[in-house]
Parts: sequence; C-alpha cells; structure tokens
Amino acid sequence: MKKLMLSLFFILLLAVSIAAYVVYGSATSFSENSKIVLVEEEFIEKETLSNLLKERGIISNAFAFEKLGNQFKIWDKIKPGKFKISRGESLLNIVRMFKNNKQAEINLIINKIRLPEDLAKLIGKSFSTDSATTLTMLRNTDFLAKINADTNTLLCKIIPNTYSFYWSTPVEKIVEKLSEESKKFWSENDRVGKAKNLGLTPLQACTIASIVEEETNKDDEKGNIASVYINRLKKGMYLGADPTIKFALKDFTLRRILFGHLNVASPYNTYRNKGLPPGPICTPSIKTLDAVLNAPQTDYIFFVAKADFSGHHHFSSNYAEHNEYAKQYQKALTAYLARKKQNN
Repeated sequence: MKKLMLSLFFILLLAVSIAAYVVYGSATSFSENSKIVLVEEEFIEKETLSNLLKERGIISNAFAFEKLGNQFKIWDKIKPGKFKISRGESLLNIVRMFKNNKQAEINLIINKIRLPEDLAKLIGKSFSTDSATTLTMLRNTDFLAKINADTNTLLCKIIPNTYSFYWSTPVEKIVEKLSEESKKFWSENDRVGKAKNLGLTPLQACTIASIVEEETNKDDEKGNIASVYINRLKKGMYLGADPTIKFALKDFTLRRILFGHLNVASPYNTYRNKGLPPGPICTPSIKTLDAVLNAPQTDYIFFVAKADFSGHHHFSSNYAEHNEYAKQYQKALTAYLARKKQNN
C-alpha cells in the first residue's frame, strides 16, 4: 500500500511539475527576439486565435493556450490590435496580455510631409484605418475645426517627430494627439513670444519655416533665408519663393523654375500673390522652426544658390549684386543639365 501511495505521489508531483512548466515556462517556439500577432476581429474565436499563434510559430502548445484562456475567461475580452510576444514568454503572461488588452505600441515616424495625402498614407500603412478613410477624415472641415485648423493649415499642427499609438487608435485620436503635441511645442522656450517679436503668429512662422525647409538642408543658412522672407514680408514685396511654385504645380521634381511656371493660378503662387500662402507647403523640422524664430536681423532681400552646387547660397541686399550671382548660377546649371543630357 505504501508503495502504491508513493507511486501516486510521484505521479501527481510529475503532473504538477509538467503543468507548472507548461504554464510558467517558455511557451514560444520562435528564434527571433519577438513576434507581432495582429488581431483584426472584434470577437475572435478561441480556435482561430490559438491556430493563428500555432501556425505562426508563436506558441508551441495551442491546446494548453485554449485551456488556460478558458480559466482566465479571456475570449470576450480580446480587442482588435497588435500584440507583441517576446521569445521565452510564458503561457501565463501571454494569456494575461490578451486578457488585459496589453497591445504593442506602433511608432508613427513623421519627417517631412508635403500633403495631407502623404500623412494619410503614413497612417494607413501602420494603423487599422486605411489611407482612403484617413484622407476623408483629414479633409473633414468639422473635424479640422475642432483642432483649430483647415485643409490649408493642417500641416502646421504636426511637428516632425516620433509618436506612439496602438494599432487600433482611431484617426481622430491620432490627429488630436499630434495637435496637442504641437501646442506643447509652441508653449516651450518662449516660441510664441519669439514669433510675436518678429511680427508673426505661430501659423505664419510655421508657413515661412516650411518654405525655408524646402529651400535648403543647410542648417547654418536657415536663419538667413528666413530673414530674407521676413524682410520681404515687412516691405510688402512678393515673397517670390520657388518652392511655393512646385507646391502649386504639385510637381516636387522640378529642378528649375521657368517663367512659364510662374503663371500657375494658385494662392500658393508667391510670385503673383503678395503675403504668405494660405498655409505651409510641408511640415518643417524643429530645427527649421527654431531657425525662423531665432532668425538674425539682416538687410538681405535676395539669395541665390552658389554656382559650385555646394548647397550654400549668396545673400544680397541689392538687386544688382544678386543679379550677378544669379547669372553665375544659371550659367552653371545650364552647363550641368546639358552635360547630364549628353551623358544620357
């Protein structure tokens, strides 16, 4: 009898050890550091989810996952989203993750965006709402009014940076957070005050910064270029900004702006319309925004690219000097384009 009891004890101990290993030990069967599982259904069947995890090589024991899921009553608590499972994760932690809807955060990385369509594609690529639906929302005047924007000024509500959201976050919430981050940006470092000292609103400073962003990638020249446009604005001159012509034509590949291009009928044509365009032509970087807000006081009203194609510019306060520099650049550009055509 004692031998039977001892045998039963060891069998029970073995069963408990196996169960503990299944529940608390590593339940994953992949070699990568982690894997993402996407749940798209509002109420996913347990067999569907367990088979998905098994087929993708995420868990090794679908039966145990279902049984533990039953114990924790997770099946009506799982929400659509992306869930990150790390290598070596226990079955218990995986089940708790689904029960508590602990989704993986997705990074929305915003650099330079020129059009709402670009933002819609970016969101549609990474989140649950497709780009077409996203664009419809970005064009919804009632929604935009809630964040004090319209279709022309929307991009000024977006500061290039990295933002984290859940895969299932609605577009409205994404844009509202971007708008809140923009408010935070302007509230820091006396940025609103700096804009006011230049005679600008944050929207106007952002619009000038968007033009500067398209003019150069040389950080050390952004302040001087900003000063040119600020001086032209104060003098009541046409801004005459070539990037606004590209934006008006929606042709961002143009290397050379010709006289024919200047006839485009658009409020963004700063050769035909005085003052600033109705909104930004891209999302300027934080560096460019600060370069505008900290622009030096100059008497520059002209600038043109240097003929060595270094990306730097000549700045001038009179047309005669500017015209000489412009001729040098145009001559060098004509020769360059001719050589390129010949080589092709």
